[in-house]
This record gives sequence, structure tokens and C-alpha cells, in this order.
Amino acid sequence: MEVISTMCLPGQPPAAPATAAEAVAMARAGLAWLAAADATALTGAELGECLRGLERAEAVHTAARAKVLAAFCSGGGFEDDGHGSAKTWLRWQTRITPGAAAGAMGWMRRLAHHPLVRDALAAGRVSASWARQLCEWSDLLPERHRAGADEIFLDAAAAGADLADLGALADEMRRRLARPDRDDDGFDDRRLRLERTFQGAGKLDGDLTPGCATALQAVLDALGKRAGPEDLRTKGQRGHDALEEACRRLIASGCLPDRAGQPTQIVVHASLDRLRGLPGADAAEAAWGAAAAPGDECDAAIVPVVTGHVDPEILDRLAAALLYGAPARPGSGDGRGRAARAARQMVIKAAADLLSGPGGLASCLRTRLAPGIAASISLPLDVGAVTETIPVHLRRAVAVRDKHCRWPGCDQPIAACQPHHIIPRAMGGPTSLTNMILLCTFHHLIAIHRWGWRIVLRPDGTVTVTSPDGYRTYNSHGPPTNAAA
Repeated sequence: MEVISTMCLPGQPPAAPATAAEAVAMARAGLAWLAAADATALTGAELGECLRGLERAEAVHTAARAKVLAAFCSGGGFEDDGHGSAKTWLRWQTRITPGAAAGAMGWMRRLAHHPLVRDALAAGRVSASWARQLCEWSDLLPERHRAGADEIFLDAAAAGADLADLGALADEMRRRLARPDRDDDGFDDRRLRLERTFQGAGKLDGDLTPGCATALQAVLDALGKRAGPEDLRTKGQRGHDALEEACRRLIASGCLPDRAGQPTQIVVHASLDRLRGLPGADAAEAAWGAAAAPGDECDAAIVPVVTGHVDPEILDRLAAALLYGAPARPGSGDGRGRAARAARQMVIKAAADLLSGPGGLASCLRTRLAPGIAASISLPLDVGAVTETIPVHLRRAVAVRDKHCRWPGCDQPIAACQPHHIIPRAMGGPTSLTNMILLCTFHHLIAIHRWGWRIVLRPDGTVTVTSPDGYRTYNSHGPPTNAAA
């Protein structure tokens, strides 16, 4: 363990760190000393000073983390480890909860819009909790007034104003600066977050718009009533059960997709000439799927459509050859021309009956899409039934086994995931449980099919992913480790 010496003479400030690593080590060393010290041996004045100092340290920590995180995001540092956002990287590499990761990202964005508050935090002049409240009050004002409001708030706080005084000041600012012809319904501030906790339980937190709150209240009032004198549930329990019942009814109504994250439907168009030129079914399937984006064919509904058209010149030559063995123009006035026109119509009718079937011909005649032979457009000759690349029972088996995205450090739920063929179907990979794994959209379509990461499902159920250059390897079990370290 690296130890950074922070010894200094009495009355002198600690030595300044020379690098970021030294700064972090010194901060940890100081906090570790306080955590291990016998607090009962300190006087009341010393304890009070420690508490005030720790609060200032937390404010400085908040500003420093936001600054470092902003640079990390702008440089795309999370992509080096195969993640699509800094939030998921934080949850994985720093081992924090989703709520904590969202909080860190929120501070980064918040302080980017409130530089005066950021500087006050960095100097320890305002606590993190007060800083957040001041930013929320400023954000309720028109944008051009927010910087001035931040300055007023901070000056008042430095002069000794308490939070209630600052709140009254914020109300006065809003009353004077709010636009009278515009109602602020809080739509821009809407959010909802569901965190999964112990044994599948969840914690719901959010800020609802008036419309959403009204709709939800109507649902809770309708479904959260007491069922009778034997119903001893509390109001909170009845509200929970009402929300669960509303969700259950929505799911049972069939209004939600039940495709386990299958967002893609591929409609494949191929001309009859192209199909006839292909050597076999395998080549035809490969040609049909070539237009899809990388990874889309892993889990998609494929609709094959075969199209064709009527070529008048070929039709004329065919009719004349059948009748006379020589070309004849259907528009000519002699008997050969009339016979050619009759043969032409016979060939068209036979071809339509043979290739299109009565449905296709009836649709063409009913909608009059082809009023004349020469003006005919490409018409469907054959439309196949929708084919699932992954059977429903196998899709459900993968979902039951994996339960979430299997990429190390990612826990996106089943609804946000897609089954992925570890050995691609184009390379002969089977559609089997051992060759499929559940991945979220980002790790499936971006990390693997676009960036080139490799994923392996081990016999013991663990997963290993390797970067395209082979220098970084991560496992799904145990603490994340970097093979190149």
C-alpha cells in the first residue's frame, strides 16, 4: 500500500500534493486517521471543529468529483472499458449504487450550469446540501437571471442568512421575475427512478408533473380503497398494492410488448431474378439479411417479400414467338397483330395466376395500381410468413437463466436486452441455449457488433469479455480486474 507522508511542522499547512494520485492518497490518509482515532479522547471543541471541517471537506469533494467526472465524460474514458456511459462505469468500477451514480452525474451537470456555486463548494464556503438547494431555487428562474441569483444567494449565506431566509429570498425573486403569461408546470423537471434492492424489492423515487400526479392519484384512489372491514392495510400499503394492481392489469391487457427486448423486424425484398440466380437456400438467406445492421439479425422477426414486374418487350417477343416464331407488334392492324395481343393477355393471366395467386391479382385489380401493362409497377409475387430467428421458448429460457444483461458491470433488465448469438449465425453458430446470452442494446449492437469486443460464456455460467485489442479482459464474477494492470 502506497503511503504519502503528510508530516509538517506545527503551525504549518500540510505539504501540497504534486500529482492527482498524491492528492487522492493524502485525502484518504487524513480521513483514515480520523476514522481510526479515539473520538472520545477529543474535547468538545475539537469534535465540533472536526464536524465543521468534514462538512467543508465534503463540499470540496463534491466540486472535485464533478470536475474530474466532467473531464472523464468529455474524453470518453468509459468507452475504453467497454461501457456506453459514465454512469454505468461508475456503478461498476467504483462500486456505488445506481442512485449514487445518478447523483454524481447530477452534480456534474448542475455545477456546469452554476459556476459560482461550484467555486463556493471548491472553497468550502457552502455545504453540498445547501449548494444543491440554491441551484434548485435558481433553476426556477428565467435563465438570464440565474447567475445573478446564485451570487445573491451565496453573498446572503456568507453574511449569515439561514436556509429559511434564503428560501424566502428565492420566493421573492420568483415572484418578481416569473413571466405572468407562462405557467411553469414543472415538465422539464420530471423524473422517475426505480432502484432494485434486496431480494428483488424496489425503491421508487421521482418528481411528477401535475398531469402525471393527477393520473396516478386517480389510479391509487380507484384501486387503493379498503376492501372491507377486514382490510387492515395502512394507507401506504394500499397505495403500493394499488400501483401493483394497475401494472398487473396493464400487462394482462396485452398492451405491452412481450418480446423480451426484440425491437427489430426485418422486411427483406428480393427480386425473382435475384433469387433464381442464387446457388441455394443458404446463399439466399445470406443475401436477404445483408441489408440489416450488424447484430440486428441476432434477434429479429424476418418477413421475406419477393417482387417482380411485367416487361412489355419480353411479353411481346414471347407472344409472337409462341404464335409465329417471329416478332410481331401488338398494335399492328393485321391478323398477326390481333393474335399477338390475344396471346399477350393469355400469358399475363397465366403468369399472374401462377406467381401472384388470386389475392395478389385481386388487390392489383381492386386498387387499379396497374391500369395498363406498360405502366405496371413492381408487384408482390410471394410474401412469406414472419419467421422468428429465436423460438419463443428458447428466448424465455435465456431470459430466465440470465435475468439481466450479462456484460460485466451491467444489470439492465430483461425488457432492455436482446439474445445474442455468441458464435454468429453467419458463421454456423447454432440457435441454442449454450450459444446465446442476454445483452442490453448498447453492449449487443455497439460494444460487440460495432466496436468488436468478444464475449465468452463459460461452462460455470460466468462471462468473460475482451477488448478488440486484447489488452483488457473483464469477468462477471468477483471484483472487476484489468488483465493489463
